[in-house]
Amino acid sequence: MKQQDIREVSLSDLTSLLISWGQPSFRAKQIYAWLWQHNAQSFEEMTNLPILLRDKLNEFFIFQNIMLDKQQISEDGTIKARFRLHDGFNIESVLIPVIDENRFTACVSSQVGCSLTCSFCATGKMKRERNLTAGEIVSQVNAINNLCLEHFQKKLTNIVYMGMGEPLLAYKPVMESIEKLTSPVGWNMAPRRITISTAGIGKMIRQLADDGTKTNLALSLHAADDEKRNHIMPINESNNLQAIMESISYYYEKTGNRISYEYIAFQGFNDSVTDALNLVKLCRNFPVRINIIEYNPIPDAPFEKASGNKIDIFAKTIREKGIMVTVRRSRGKDIDAACGQLANQE
Repeated sequence: MKQQDIREVSLSDLTSLLISWGQPSFRAKQIYAWLWQHNAQSFEEMTNLPILLRDKLNEFFIFQNIMLDKQQISEDGTIKARFRLHDGFNIESVLIPVIDENRFTACVSSQVGCSLTCSFCATGKMKRERNLTAGEIVSQVNAINNLCLEHFQKKLTNIVYMGMGEPLLAYKPVMESIEKLTSPVGWNMAPRRITISTAGIGKMIRQLADDGTKTNLALSLHAADDEKRNHIMPINESNNLQAIMESISYYYEKTGNRISYEYIAFQGFNDSVTDALNLVKLCRNFPVRINIIEYNPIPDAPFEKASGNKIDIFAKTIREKGIMVTVRRSRGKDIDAACGQLANQE
């Protein structure tokens, strides 16, 4: 009999199984609380379960735990963690503390590697090996929360799916992980504190809307016309800006959830006033917050970050059109933990 990872069993299936064993149904919620609230790594930790039940659970299920393999601390307080998965693959997650705002964010991965090959992103140069499971995603959150408690004596306040991989191409485990994180028998986190970031998969953005998702949505835009976006993001050739804008309009009409654009400013490529005005055109059909991000250099990529002066002019142009815009200075650059730098480097 092949043992299944206990974290991949739904609450309803676990309840049915326990009842078939002659156990009371409330045992399933007890087990779920241990898994998703207390981050139990074994059945032995579940001390309110009868020993005989723990023994039987061990016969049927295993724990495919993630293991902290390496951590680095940036001079700005950002912490990057590399985790070893049960099958030997590595992933990276990041803790981003903004202490003066009392905000502590976990940036988590959804895939081992990535298939989108964005030219400015280190993860995009890796082969996509597989999707993470919901359990592996939530385990990242638990592990990063432990680092947050250890270093800042605070719990996480926010979660962003902006690490390795494209979340909407790992749709099922990502949605299952969000269910665990927002469930009263899980983390019980408010959906508005969770953001899914996508390079723009129109079909799956519509799926988010149809599924009634309550999380925030961030579009990794990085260029406001198709020619430039095709050049740096091959996904745009099959999901062009018109198609993406139509899908986001649909998403906003159905959910009313907050939308943001992530826009990395590259020197001499997408940082002109004309680029800013093109970006404004993509903000007409729904309220948008724009985050302008400094570029973080990676090996073998022909880009440089835009100057501070060009970024300020770019932001001012957008702001004068009545659109909310924030310039985000990169965090964790010295440990390759900033946007686009996650690549399991030694």
